[in-house]
Amino acid sequence: MEPQTKLTEQQRNDIRSEFNFFDRDGNGMIELPEFIELLTVLSPKTKVSSVEEGFNLIDDNHDGSIDFEEFVHWWQEGWWEY
Repeated sequence: MEPQTKLTEQQRNDIRSEFNFFDRDGNGMIELPEFIELLTVLSPKTKVSSVEEGFNLIDDNHDGSIDFEEFVHWWQEGWWEY
């Protein structure tokens, strides 16, 4: 996944802060339970039943977790705004 636009260092730092907040276990990845929490905070209208499908779309390399670069791409796309 390639980001749509080049981010400034400050923007990447801001996104990193959001990523780290939801990476509850601090392993550098966001797993499905953490992602469910993230979406219910950012978009309370999100149905939990559709979260797994969205998770799989973001998990570009299909390793079962969202790494920081996958998260950056998702954040830039604004998918969380829906």
